[in-house]
Amino acid sequence: MPRLLAPLLQAATYARWLHLLTGTVFVAVVLLVYPGAETGRPLWWVVAVSAALDSALLGLAALLPATRRAEGVLAGLLLAPGREETIGVAPSAGWRDRGRTAGWLLARVGLGFAAGLVTVRGLTTAVDLLTAPPWGPLLVPPFCLALLWLIVLAGRLQLALAVRLLGPSAADRLAAAELRAERLLERNRLARELHDSIGHALTVTVLQAGAAREVADPAFREKALEAIETTGRQAMEDLERMLVLLRETPDGAAAERPGLDRVPALFDAARAAGSPVEAAVDPALAARLPGVVSREAYRIVQEGVTNALKHAPGTPIRVRAAVDAGRLDLHCATALPAGGHRQGRTGRGGRGLRGVRERAVLLGGAAEAGRRDGDWVLSVSLPIRLAE
Repeated sequence: MPRLLAPLLQAATYARWLHLLTGTVFVAVVLLVYPGAETGRPLWWVVAVSAALDSALLGLAALLPATRRAEGVLAGLLLAPGREETIGVAPSAGWRDRGRTAGWLLARVGLGFAAGLVTVRGLTTAVDLLTAPPWGPLLVPPFCLALLWLIVLAGRLQLALAVRLLGPSAADRLAAAELRAERLLERNRLARELHDSIGHALTVTVLQAGAAREVADPAFREKALEAIETTGRQAMEDLERMLVLLRETPDGAAAERPGLDRVPALFDAARAAGSPVEAAVDPALAARLPGVVSREAYRIVQEGVTNALKHAPGTPIRVRAAVDAGRLDLHCATALPAGGHRQGRTGRGGRGLRGVRERAVLLGGAAEAGRRDGDWVLSVSLPIRLAE
């Protein structure tokens, strides 16, 4: 019994009922204004005239973009308070929206007119039952309950039609889902960029500051401070590029990302931090690589150098980049500390190595990281097509 009565005690039920009755009012006004719908005409003729006039007027109204917005606002307020986003309040953006708006108007008026007739006829019948003793008054409560449940079902049906016809179409929902996925991928890419760039800068800065504190040589301290300043400026430039992308500012120069031609500065910062770098990377190769491969290759090398500085400071870092059989092979190796374990890392790696694998997979390549012959080795292979 509570479940049977619960919908009848909700304000939304009567708000939907009011929304349904507006369809009846619209049909009644059309019939009153039209001079040929006077009393005495056959019922089928009146219905046919009403349907034709209503369809014509509603079709013309649906051509106006603002009609869809007005119907969406009204339906959101009366049919589904608090759920306006599922119905939509945007004006028509094309002929498909206009057609769906016309379908909604016809369905709304038709269903509303039927609900209005049921309401009027039901109230009349209830009054007749009250004056029909002895059993008539006893039938009024169940009759009214059935009438109200018809209104509840009609309101739910009209809500479903509003969501389907005034809300986003299947194509719109698919486009929105693709847009959300694209934005999520972009956010993940920016997160990797920030992790690689800022993580590298902080690692170099911490190592340089620690070395400057331990070494009493003023010249070494001066060199360490210069390296900290250079690394900090590069990190600020990278951060500014990320902020430009996040703001969606159409500033191509400011949003330019570093490529493989920037690796010499990366190696200089590592050497200044006290780790010798043996590099076999030709910066001129960046001009022949596709832009996205050059940029991702730089971030991969940066992550390899950062890991070496973080977990094996002071040990030599060996970096190699070579093109072989249509693939760019990146190799970064550093000797493991005593005991054969990297400090603070497990064999599976952290977020940085996971980001390297994601970069490689997105470019159709593969990445491996692990112990090999007493070294910690990061190897990445990327398919490429060199520019002529």
